[in-house]
Amino acid sequence: MRIILFGGPGAGKGTQASAICARLGIPSVSTGNIIREAIAAGTPSGKEFKTYTDKGELVPDSLVIDMLKERIGRPDCENGYILDGFPRSVPQAEALEEMGVEIDAVISLEVSDAEIERRMTGRRVCPKCGESFHIVFNPPKTDMVCDKCGETLVQRSDDKAETVRERLRVYHSQTEPAKAFYEGKGKLLKIDGSGPVEEITARIFQALGI
Repeated sequence: MRIILFGGPGAGKGTQASAICARLGIPSVSTGNIIREAIAAGTPSGKEFKTYTDKGELVPDSLVIDMLKERIGRPDCENGYILDGFPRSVPQAEALEEMGVEIDAVISLEVSDAEIERRMTGRRVCPKCGESFHIVFNPPKTDMVCDKCGETLVQRSDDKAETVRERLRVYHSQTEPAKAFYEGKGKLLKIDGSGPVEEITARIFQALGI
């Protein structure tokens, strides 16, 4: 299956993508992860991406589409994949169609803005090993210290309240029309993204019939 996963920043897309991948044996193609890896590696593309993400803005379509074409052209995507973070707009959805990509289902994780802000602003990450924590849901044993390597935890710039609000504004203005695009094609499945992770996963599996 070729599946698109929609949801605001911090809606739980990565977690649910992993569950679907394990069930179907297909890879998750997260444009967000690819972008973050490029930024962390300090590649030329990564430096360009960073100028946008630091301000809570979306990376331009042309850059993301080129990156995506290369990724879904790899052998592990032959039997399907989940797209996490793409398309974010109607032009990107149209670009997928122009690439000849036939999407089987579009999952939209529905989570309130208030809940997303609570989730994201509480996230803390280790700059050394990448381990992730949350001050409410998954706090480290010692305040602001990584359980794994002892490094001082940091709050990513895109997890700060003002940036989260800007990301949500951008998500609603640009991605909601993309959801409507797929709803018009009868492919959109709206899933309640609140509650225990396992329950959300069960809702998705039921909607997909897997």
